[in-house]
Amino acid sequence: MANVVIVGCQWGDEGKGKIVDLYAREADVIVRFQGGNNAGHTLVVNGKQTILHLIPSGILHKHKICVLGNGMVVDPRVLIEELDQLAEQDLSHPGTTLHISDIAHVIMPYHGKIDNAREKKLGRGKIGTTGRGIGPAYEDKAARVGIRFCDFVNSEIFSVKLRRNVDEKNRYLAGLCDEDPVDYEDILEEYGAYASRLKPYCENTSILIERSMKAGRHILFEGAQGTYLDIDHGTYPYVTSSNTVAGQACAGSGVGPTDISEVIGICKAYTTRVGSGPFVTELKDETGEQLQNRGREFGATTGRKRRCGWLDMVMVRQAIRLSGITGIALTKLDVLTGFDKIKLCTAYRVDGKEIADYIPSNLGELERCVPLYEELPGWSENIGSSRSLDDLPRQARRFIERIEEIADRKIVLVSVGPGRNETIMIQNPFR
Repeated sequence: MANVVIVGCQWGDEGKGKIVDLYAREADVIVRFQGGNNAGHTLVVNGKQTILHLIPSGILHKHKICVLGNGMVVDPRVLIEELDQLAEQDLSHPGTTLHISDIAHVIMPYHGKIDNAREKKLGRGKIGTTGRGIGPAYEDKAARVGIRFCDFVNSEIFSVKLRRNVDEKNRYLAGLCDEDPVDYEDILEEYGAYASRLKPYCENTSILIERSMKAGRHILFEGAQGTYLDIDHGTYPYVTSSNTVAGQACAGSGVGPTDISEVIGICKAYTTRVGSGPFVTELKDETGEQLQNRGREFGATTGRKRRCGWLDMVMVRQAIRLSGITGIALTKLDVLTGFDKIKLCTAYRVDGKEIADYIPSNLGELERCVPLYEELPGWSENIGSSRSLDDLPRQARRFIERIEEIADRKIVLVSVGPGRNETIMIQNPFR
């Protein structure tokens, strides 16, 4: 039995969807432990692209148990759309089941409305949220007024809690946001139908996971976003509204820390971020545009262009410390093909000092940081058909070795293309 956590080492968009999809072949249970539909996993199977925002990637495999954990906030409309999409594309597999934690929180229409109204008022100082209502839903959870799935699927409790929340949110929308109110009856009718549809999936998933562990099943825990969008450890306030580090796999799934055997950090061969906030290695030149175009760096959820830069190993080293990462999965190595020189940021210089093992918490200090680069030779060979490290050009192997040396962690997987088969599997955490 192996219980493996997957986390992103950067600002998300590291290619976790593909890696989770690959590891799901070995796992019996795939658990999503935080976030909502502000994340998107893009999977390419048999040349066909599928984008999932809520349902774990394991849904594309046979005889898997897929879980939406209690650490998530779930938009029922989006979840139903995904279920219908999978059915229409004939991607639902026999024996594969979906389970929703009865204590996961529900995203309601007023959450998205508040989210967008706030961003509009912030103007140029906006955070860059997806506008999906994730933050306001987590706010309600912390304020103890949120609607959990066990409430949602109980029509009597749902109607009472919804009435209370709609009255409060409408005062806020009208009084502070200059927005039209939401309609209680409309929401009750629409979301009541969603609740009926989703009720069969709702259960105590912590017990489900524990029983699976006792039965000797392999468990894969997947998060959304990445380390630097973590509400505590990210580039606050340009972060998401939940914890994205590996520790949240336990709190967001209902398991203990001693149950985790491996933590795999997903690291893109360069760095990207969506939205606002400091970005030390950002390239605002032709090289940055090349990375963006070659890597097709557009958000799976919003379609927004991703800002691009060289791989920042200061970020990677801190991500390893924060999540206890035991191995690295390196993605999108193929995107670097064709560059004469490739740079690795090994440290920052700021205010006359050099730092290499942590990122300044103060954003003003972080914005003053200058990247210190190490330059490596590039390669021109197409690496998409590589299936072992020996198949790679010498320069690409050296790039991988240098990452391992700086990170003090082994690279256990290298992705050389978007497809399932375009992968070099060096070490399988489930074996």
